[in-house]
Amino acid sequence: MTSTPTKIASWNVNSLNVRLPHLQQWLGDAGPDIVGLQETKLEDARFPDAALAELGYRSVFAGQKTYNGVAILSRMPAADVQVGIPGFHDEQKRVIAATVGDLRVVNLYVVNGQDVGAEKYAYKLRWLEAVHGWLENELRAHPRLVVLGDFNIAPDERDVHDPSVWNEHHILTSTAEREALAKLCSLGLHDAYRLHHDEGGVFSWWDYRQAAFRRDMGLRIDLTLVSDALRERCSGAGIDREPRTWDRPSDHAPAWVELG
Repeated sequence: MTSTPTKIASWNVNSLNVRLPHLQQWLGDAGPDIVGLQETKLEDARFPDAALAELGYRSVFAGQKTYNGVAILSRMPAADVQVGIPGFHDEQKRVIAATVGDLRVVNLYVVNGQDVGAEKYAYKLRWLEAVHGWLENELRAHPRLVVLGDFNIAPDERDVHDPSVWNEHHILTSTAEREALAKLCSLGLHDAYRLHHDEGGVFSWWDYRQAAFRRDMGLRIDLTLVSDALRERCSGAGIDREPRTWDRPSDHAPAWVELG
């Protein structure tokens, strides 16, 4: 007898207040077991946990007004919830982790960084270094680890529509950012999408400007990373473009991984 695969997804909803109907529709259509949300932009008291419970999802969340905000939705109850990076003081709600079944799930909304060399760029690199130290410990404690989220880093040239623009000197694709992501992966994490797809030109984010989605001028910055212990269980991964076609969409599409 074979067990049912577990589908895990990541989606930057860019305001859950605006995008709740989209999330409800997509949960019904796609039926994921676990979802990490980023940019919920809601204080905890306003999080729609009752509406999501009607669809069969439990919610753990950490939010703030107007900016940031992360959540994990799951069909099974979540345990051992961690908000923020241990030992790294940060008032921005960008990190939440929880144990769901036999999986440890870490949901990250990585700092954008604004521009290479800016103060926010330096903060991004410090933040990623803190995440590295934390994940090193998480992997020791939880070998079956999934790290997902809006990484605000396109891993390589295949993940941008125009490498001449999105190059080693540009935010989201700079050498230091890509090196920081590679350092995270060197802990024993694998880009689930790349385990199944070598081709370029598949994106998860398109700017609202310049008709970027219609022209497919995108970046793949929403990632699902699986640990060494889960690599053999990774039976599929992809990006669901459909919600990006809906009315008043998020600028991101859900990225998903399936574990057999």
